[in-house]
This record gives sequence, C-alpha cells and structure tokens, in this order.
Amino acid sequence: MSTVLVPADMDEFWVFGYGSLMWHPGFEFEERQIAVAHGYHRALCIHSWVHRGVETAPGLVLGLDRGGACKGTAFRIQPDKRDEVTAYLRERELVTSVYLERSVPIRLADARRSKAIAYVVDRRHRQYVPGLSADDAAQIVANAVGKSGRNSDYVLNTVAHLRSLGIRDHWMEEVADKINLYQELG
Repeated sequence: MSTVLVPADMDEFWVFGYGSLMWHPGFEFEERQIAVAHGYHRALCIHSWVHRGVETAPGLVLGLDRGGACKGTAFRIQPDKRDEVTAYLRERELVTSVYLERSVPIRLADARRSKAIAYVVDRRHRQYVPGLSADDAAQIVANAVGKSGRNSDYVLNTVAHLRSLGIRDHWMEEVADKINLYQELG
C-alpha cells in the first residue's frame, strides 16, 4: 500500500477531489475550495468492475491521469482527523489497486499553493483504458451498472456538480450529452 507523500513542512492536510469525491466526500472537512491540480487531467480512463460495472460488463470511472491541469475541489482536513480520513479514502479508493495515492501540487482558489492527497490512475493496471473517444466512453457508460448504481448516474452527477461549481470540462460534457442521447434512443 502506498504511503501519504506530504512534505514535512506542510502543516495543512488537503484532499483533492476531481470526481465523486467532489459531490460525495464522505468525510468531515474544515474548508473546501476550488483548486487546480497541476500535471494531471480528469479522464474516464478506468474500467469499473465494482462500483459502476462488473468485470464481464465494466463501466468507466474517472482517474487523474498524467498531463495538463485538472480543476476540482480541495478539502482541508483537521489535523486530528488525518488518520481517520486517510483510512477511509484508502478503503474507498484502493478497492482494486487501480489508483495510486499521491501528493500532488495544487493551487487553491485563494491563490495559495499547497500539496494534496489525490488518487492517480496506475497506467500499468489492467483496468486502465487510455484514449477513449467521447462516443466510445458514452456507449460504455450508458449501459453499465455496479454495486453503487448506474454508471450514467455517476457521470451525469459529476458533470452536473462541475457545472454547479462553474467548472467546465468540455470532454466530460460531450460524454454526458451522448449518454443522454443514448438513453433517449433507448
């Protein structure tokens, strides 16, 4: 299991959310801000065999993949809650080991720079699915269901939450539009 890579001089503990953590963190936090994680981008690049699909009919979930920048939400955690939140996140995010726990550079909305724990896709993992078109992603998502529900709900909720925060992700919006079209066509 990976260890948390927070520099020793960092007094604050931040968690970066770019998908369902933004709208369903599942932990207590002291502060929430829009933030940008540098060096990574949001992508539907992970076959979901547990929460949003099954191994024989996988769905797609988001990963933080190399390159670019990703606007999401940073949560500042109370120091005495650090171990509890880290344990919760590991249980939630490391189900199939497709994510790597990393400390990533972030820029907060108030212009501060810090580091945050984020769950980055392991490009060597067999669930990693790089370079899908919006149409291919939407076709997979439109039909997948896992123990946490319909894959389309996950993607549409994420896009709705991004929009409510004023965050534009044009590729995700295109996927959502195509999912809605596939669902209308039945």
